[in-house]
Amino acid sequence: MRILIAAAGSRGDVAPYTGLGAGLREAGHDVTLATTDAFAPLVREAGLEFRSLPSRPQARHEVEGRRALMRTATAFVTELGQGFADAVDERTDLLLLSTTTAPLGRHVAEAMGIPAIGAYLQPTAPTGDFPPVVMGTRSLGRLGNRAAGRFALRMADRVYTEAVSALRRRLDLPALAPSEIRRRQERAHEPVLHGFSTALVPRPSDWRTGLDVVGTWWPYVAPERRLPAEVEDFLAAGARPVFVGFGSMAAGHGERLSELTVQALRRGGLRGIVQAGSAGLAGDGDDVLTIGDVPHALLFPRVAAVVQHAGAGTTAAALRAGVPTVAVPVTADQPFWAGRLAAIGAATDPIPFASLTAERLADALGRAVRQQAYTRAASVAARHMATEDGVGAVLQALG
Repeated sequence: MRILIAAAGSRGDVAPYTGLGAGLREAGHDVTLATTDAFAPLVREAGLEFRSLPSRPQARHEVEGRRALMRTATAFVTELGQGFADAVDERTDLLLLSTTTAPLGRHVAEAMGIPAIGAYLQPTAPTGDFPPVVMGTRSLGRLGNRAAGRFALRMADRVYTEAVSALRRRLDLPALAPSEIRRRQERAHEPVLHGFSTALVPRPSDWRTGLDVVGTWWPYVAPERRLPAEVEDFLAAGARPVFVGFGSMAAGHGERLSELTVQALRRGGLRGIVQAGSAGLAGDGDDVLTIGDVPHALLFPRVAAVVQHAGAGTTAAALRAGVPTVAVPVTADQPFWAGRLAAIGAATDPIPFASLTAERLADALGRAVRQQAYTRAASVAARHMATEDGVGAVLQALG
């Protein structure tokens, strides 16, 4: 089967699909991953064909208001829809669509007569169990949570309305609002597979048939991949260090974050591995090592704790390694994942990014590293995750 996976966003929104794609390829399928050019090396390293999608402009959250961000998002998804139509050809047998690309890809699937399956990294369907992932962690009660979930979907429809109109015109399809497409999808119980662990988010009992939580899709790591020699040397030189990284978040805050991170580590008498990321974190001294990108799957099992922004992928990687987390959520779905980690006991209470200080970080790290309850909870989750087979579930869905 010729499968095209479409994903857009940050590295954390794309990397899991390299592992999913590699697993499907190993099962005998011909797999292409369509995403932005920045991630072409990840795609090709996994042995997948790459196709280009338009890149999202970098939004400056500090200066742009909500309306400006909405306009930016609307313009981006309109361009993304046109790029999506270019990326799909008549040889494609199946589309696997991420949360971001699904509202566009289903129109391409309709026009070309290609089956499509949602492959999401976040829960988006309304449920009474928790509020929408983009609206914080405070429960509004079962009725309130479901109402908020429906409202969040209507807000997403607004972002995609212009893009859907333009895409359907290009594809010679009759005009149809995003909300109607979504209702049609729900009535047909079209499948959506969610690539996260039930250790973090059990499948809500009030979800419709066809919505399933299948386990995490792990970013591809080549079998021969090893940690750099400098990392191995640092790990061997003393006690287990703490990992600190914010991935593609916190650009422009590198100096402040670097300073308070080093202060917190030294206040707690801890060694640290600091990942530069988009923020450009850096630390000096024999007790701190600054690194670039390394596979979390190789590094996290060898650290004492993980300080991170609570992106879905980093959250899952820390749990898989059985190590506790100090979550510092920045935006979007990160407060949701930070709250889930704390709820299962595998993390300290989240520290909102705007409230982060060296004192708060040092206190949280002291508890995460020295109170064994956090490690035990993370280990329980790790054992649960080891029983899940996210790629196998997708293969089963393919029939």
